[in-house]
Amino acid sequence: MRIYPEQLAQQLTKGLRQAYLLFGNEPLLKLESSDQIKQAAMAAGFEERHTFTVDAQLDWNLVLDCCQAMSLFSARQVIELLIPDTGLNAQHAKSLQEVTACLHEDILLLLQGPRLNKKQESAKWFKGLEGNGLYLPCNTPDARHLPRFIQGRCQQLNLKPDHESVLMLAQWHEGNLLALAQSLQKLVLLYPDGEINVVRLEEALSRHNHYTPFQLLDAVLAGQGKRSQRVLRQLQGEGIEAVIILRTLQRELTQLYKMQEMGSKGTSLNNIFENFRIWQSRREVYIGALHRLPLPVLIGLLQQLAQLEVKVKTDFDYQPWDDLSALCAEICGIRTHLGGAL
Repeated sequence: MRIYPEQLAQQLTKGLRQAYLLFGNEPLLKLESSDQIKQAAMAAGFEERHTFTVDAQLDWNLVLDCCQAMSLFSARQVIELLIPDTGLNAQHAKSLQEVTACLHEDILLLLQGPRLNKKQESAKWFKGLEGNGLYLPCNTPDARHLPRFIQGRCQQLNLKPDHESVLMLAQWHEGNLLALAQSLQKLVLLYPDGEINVVRLEEALSRHNHYTPFQLLDAVLAGQGKRSQRVLRQLQGEGIEAVIILRTLQRELTQLYKMQEMGSKGTSLNNIFENFRIWQSRREVYIGALHRLPLPVLIGLLQQLAQLEVKVKTDFDYQPWDDLSALCAEICGIRTHLGGAL
């Protein structure tokens, strides 16, 4: 059964499941969910906890021994398995299935790991655990869903922000939920009445947003000119190397170019997306980008990007950020001076 982290507290009031699967890219949500599960388990008499990291050195017999330690005098146990970012290999998956077969009412299995794709969610080890447990995708909310996420957190803390405050909190804390949680706790202490407006926010908080080049990529693909500029300025401030951003944009523009080529030869859009493994949830963004960026435009952008990369690598006094800003604007469909500047 799949639920989301904000539903966990209510679900725990209905009793404990045999297994909990916390997978995703957001450390804060995994930490909070894990703490809630462990507290509920302790209250239910699970007094022992064993933690194992799933790697080449793990002796799975130790895990199985914990599952099989049954007696009138043995405590109920929480077994926590930490899965690395590389995921599970075939041998790990097989061993995990053996552990699953040994689970009983005095064992609670808690798995934590990276974000799963559809193929991994269809694997035998996952299906075997999901049947008797709960799967919690613990992923960072994207820019569209972050305001609603913040509204929910505020409600839990009896904070009453107005609409502008929610949007400001989202802009200031995007990509950094840990800082968001700390900021909301600070607001609770500073303003016992719970009333939050823009003036109070500016008095109490500073910006804590943290972006990655992939968020810049999402913004330019969606044609979000203002957002892409804001993300780019933040990346510059965080000291991200311009070459990393150039390479990220280059890979995506090259992929769009290949998509346009396939389309010009009569390949259907669905087949193009299947060929490049574009998830259903992202296809609308790609459709917009393909309409906005026909082949001649993409050729020009790739040429401009190549010139930028040469300048970055050969002229060590060159500051590329203004030209990068113009390139991102061009990808969003905004005409600039970029072509003449290079």
